[in-house]
Amino acid sequence: MSADFYDFSEQLARLKQQGLYRGRRVVDGPQGVLLRVDGRPVVNFCGNDYLGLANHPEVASAFKRAVDRYGVGSGSAHLICGHGSAHHALEQELAAFTGRERALLFSTGYMANLGVISALVGRGDAVFEDRLNHASLLDGGLLSRGQFKRFRHRDITDLAEKFGDRANKVLIVSDGVFSMDGDLADLPALAALAKRQRAGLFIDDAHGFGVLGKNGGGIVEHFGLTPCDVPILMGTLGKAFGTFGAFVAGSEELIEMLIQKARSYVFTTALPPAVAEATRVGLRLLQTESWRREKLAELVARFRAGAQQQGLRLMDSFTAIQPIPMGDSRRALAVSQALLHRGFWVSAIRPPTVPAGTARLRVTFSAEHDLQQVDGLLDALIGVMA
Repeated sequence: MSADFYDFSEQLARLKQQGLYRGRRVVDGPQGVLLRVDGRPVVNFCGNDYLGLANHPEVASAFKRAVDRYGVGSGSAHLICGHGSAHHALEQELAAFTGRERALLFSTGYMANLGVISALVGRGDAVFEDRLNHASLLDGGLLSRGQFKRFRHRDITDLAEKFGDRANKVLIVSDGVFSMDGDLADLPALAALAKRQRAGLFIDDAHGFGVLGKNGGGIVEHFGLTPCDVPILMGTLGKAFGTFGAFVAGSEELIEMLIQKARSYVFTTALPPAVAEATRVGLRLLQTESWRREKLAELVARFRAGAQQQGLRLMDSFTAIQPIPMGDSRRALAVSQALLHRGFWVSAIRPPTVPAGTARLRVTFSAEHDLQQVDGLLDALIGVMA
C-alpha cells in the first residue's frame, strides 16, 4: 500500500533534526534598522533595505498620494488594462538611469528572471550559469528548453570550456553581486568572453543597484562598462530602491521580445501603480543622496576592521552583504538564535540556499545603521561565539 500523500511528519522532523527547518517571525511596524519582532525590540541586520528607503517619508508620501489618485490594485496584466501612466513613467526613468533604450517592469525579481530566460532560450540553445547564482536564475535555466550547464563560481576558464559543444545560441547568466557571499561577478571578463563567443549576457544586479557605482548604477557602473558590454540587465526594486517589484533594461528589440514572449510578464497582474510612483521617488533619492552609499561603505569598513581585530573570520566581500562562515547548519541556527536573545537579528543561511557544509550568518547593513549598533553587533558576536 502506498504512503499517505499528506503525511509530511517524517520529512519535517528530519529537517528539524538537521537544522534545516525554516520558520517565520512576525514583524510589527515599518521596515527599518529598529524592529519589533515577535513582540520584542531588535536591531535588524538581516534586511536588504540597503539605503534605508523602505520607510523614507518622501517614498511613503508618494505612495499615499498615488493611492488617492490610482486606487490600490492595478486591475489586470500590463497587456490587458493594467499598464498605467505611473508604470510607463517609471520604465522611462529606469531606462534613462541604466543608460538603455527601454526598461520593462515585472511584478517580482523571480518572475523577471524566469521570464527573460524562457523568452530568449529555446530548444537547441544553451544556458551557462554561475554555480552560485540565485535560485530564480537557476530555475530559469532548468525550466528553459535549452541545454543547462553550470560553471564554477567566478571561473571564466571553466565557463569558456563549456563552449566546446556549441549550441545554436548561448546565454551566459550571472548574478552581479552574489546574494549569499557578497562578492562580485568578474563582469569585465564575462563581457569580453560573451563578445568573443557571440553569446548573450544576462546580469541580475539585484544587490548592486544603489550600492555600487558613484551614482548607484550598480555593477556595470562600478566596472565602467557600457550597455553594449552588458546587453541584458535586471534589477529588483525591493532592496536599495525601497519598494517592490523588478525591471529588465536593454535595447528596444529586447524589450519588445520580452513583451511578446516572457510568460511571467504576459500572464500576471501588473504592480499597483502606487508602488510605481513610490519607486520613482526612491529612484531619485538613490541617485541624489550619495551620502547613503558613503555611509554604507563606512559601516562595512567599521564592521570588517572590528571583526579582524577580534579574530572573527569573514568572507571576502566589500558590499553590504557580510557573511560569517559557520559550516554546520545547526551551529549557524544556534548562533543566530543567541544573537536574537541579545537583541540583534541576523539570519542563519543554510542549505539548500547555500551548498552543503557552507552554512553562514548573513549580516547585512543599511545606511540607517549607526556605528554604535555595528560595535554592539560585534560585541554580541564575540560573546555568543566564544
